[in-house]
Amino acid sequence: MPLRIRTSFKIRNVEFRNRVFVASGTFGYGDELSDIVNLSNIGGIFTKSITMRPRAGNIPPRIAETSHGVLNSIGLANIGLSAFINNKLPVLRKIDTKIIVNIAGNCIEEYCEILTKLEDEEGISGYEINVSCPNVKEGGVNFGMEQEMLFKLTSELRKLTEKPLIIKLTPNVTYISKFARAVEMAGADAISVANSYIGMAVDIKTRKPKVSTVTGGFSGPAIKPLALAKVYEVANAVKIPIFGIGGISCTDDAIEFLIVGASAVQIGTMNFVNPNISEEIARGIEEYAEKNNILDISELIGSIKADIRNSVLRNWI
Repeated sequence: MPLRIRTSFKIRNVEFRNRVFVASGTFGYGDELSDIVNLSNIGGIFTKSITMRPRAGNIPPRIAETSHGVLNSIGLANIGLSAFINNKLPVLRKIDTKIIVNIAGNCIEEYCEILTKLEDEEGISGYEINVSCPNVKEGGVNFGMEQEMLFKLTSELRKLTEKPLIIKLTPNVTYISKFARAVEMAGADAISVANSYIGMAVDIKTRKPKVSTVTGGFSGPAIKPLALAKVYEVANAVKIPIFGIGGISCTDDAIEFLIVGASAVQIGTMNFVNPNISEEIARGIEEYAEKNNILDISELIGSIKADIRNSVLRNWI
């Protein structure tokens, strides 16, 4: 008889059926692929970033494929809060999984106003706060690189909701653990580690950058070792749950993130290659647990056999 593996876990007052999610910006608003992917088999959807007003995003070209990943400079293009509430939420409410709305803004007041308006709507299980987009010129990315501002933003948002509050950090800082501590102290329930890395690609024929903003956010398999190190650093600095993100393309990758300290994972770029990858990974984690006589996936979290004192990270935490 197969083992009954416990896959569920809880953040604040919300229980998720398993530890595999789709990352913001890689799965649309969450409804576009609902007829292709059985979303009841994953922990939840992190929606595309929502801003107060519609955004056209950056001018093309704004995406470039590289040998080991993708460079994007979309610029938070989205339909805006009102259209999201009126056109997307009614559809998302019918999907059998948790919906985490990703919020982006230009100032603390805007973040707070968006969250306050979403609080009046049904079907939202929590919020992911985007303070880390590397391809916009203003707004959230500045919060992600200034500890005091990030602390203040998180503190203000905490006052407005009892739902899970998740802060999505940028990896483009020297000590990500310092920012993780700041949002934990400010009342965040969890941390997403991390957004894409600043990258660049050049067309050698034209000698021009391949995206209009010169640099953009780099994601895909190549960043997995970098992302793992960031998650390990944060896991040794805070006690709140971590959503590990970065270069996950198979079950083994996801399990690595759990072992170094992530409580759950978000699948990003690989959704463009295989929309069913999140389902496959969720199933793969259960199969791994069964083969290894693991009754609860929580046994994997932070189970790495390593001592942070032997790492160069010891001086950063």
